[in-house]
Amino acid sequence: MTDDQELAERDRAVLAMERRSWPGPGAKERAIREQLGISPVRYYQLLNALLDDARALAHDPVTVNRLRRVRDARRSRR
Repeated sequence: MTDDQELAERDRAVLAMERRSWPGPGAKERAIREQLGISPVRYYQLLNALLDDARALAHDPVTVNRLRRVRDARRSRR
């Protein structure tokens, strides 16, 4: 991370990827590999950590709160 208040460029890119809508199966995973240069598994690990990061919430509250709700709903179904 750059400092205590800002997200790293990669973290901002992960959140930006989550804001997009995807046309079909595989498109998002392909974009993750091509645009971010990481595996989808690593992407989702980073994303999950970002959901608990106050800087991510400050940077993109709509996306982070939406993803937190999805995550919490999945957890409650288990």
